[in-house]
Amino acid sequence: MLKIYILDTSAILSGKSISPMDGELLAPDSVSNEFKKGGRDYRNFQFLIEKGLSIISPSRDSIEIVRKIAETTGDIGRLSNVDIDVLALALDKQKENLEVVILTDDYSIQNVAHAMGIKFKSLSQKGIKKEFKWVYVCRGCGKKFDRHIKVCPICGKATRSIVVRSRKISGA
Repeated sequence: MLKIYILDTSAILSGKSISPMDGELLAPDSVSNEFKKGGRDYRNFQFLIEKGLSIISPSRDSIEIVRKIAETTGDIGRLSNVDIDVLALALDKQKENLEVVILTDDYSIQNVAHAMGIKFKSLSQKGIKKEFKWVYVCRGCGKKFDRHIKVCPICGKATRSIVVRSRKISGA
């Protein structure tokens, strides 16, 4: 079966050779905004496009699903819009019954991908070994919030994220 490899910005920045023989390379269009034109990383990105990297926009439906899942894992405050697009594009391809692998060193992308049942592979670092559930805690009054809130509505102090649950990923 043909594999679909979805590239995150970190995969391109890794400097590792990316040329799977058993699949197709895809990236969301928003990844292109991460590179300064003319820079080394931009040239690497352009080289990947010349070698067959396809640039595709994820569906709005998948973007919303990813946001909801990232809210439940607590990763929403750690994901950029590009990260969400990477996950949404992977979800779009998974819905087409294709074998999808996200290439990323971003732990929050890996955590949400695992929650979605999407495979991932790290290029420069070890991948996550545990899945995490994050909550946000006020630095002032200690109030806990399940969703990402930057400023406590009770006392006005900033919040920080903490892990409230971790579970070993089977096979990791």
